[in-house]
Amino acid sequence: MSADSQNKGGFFRLMKAVLWSFFGVRRRADLESDAAQLIAAGVIGAVLFIFVLLLVVRAVVG
Repeated sequence: MSADSQNKGGFFRLMKAVLWSFFGVRRRADLESDAAQLIAAGVIGAVLFIFVLLLVVRAVVG
């Protein structure tokens, strides 16, 4: 497996973990293993989510 495919797999695994964390569904072992990455990705995910919501509201209202 190349380094590029490992990075993509790691990125998608991290995004999956963030999405499940938003719903509060995570195994403790998984959470502890990637807690620092999860926090950073969660903040980025939350900012993107708010940005998308703002765009949708502006499109509907404006």
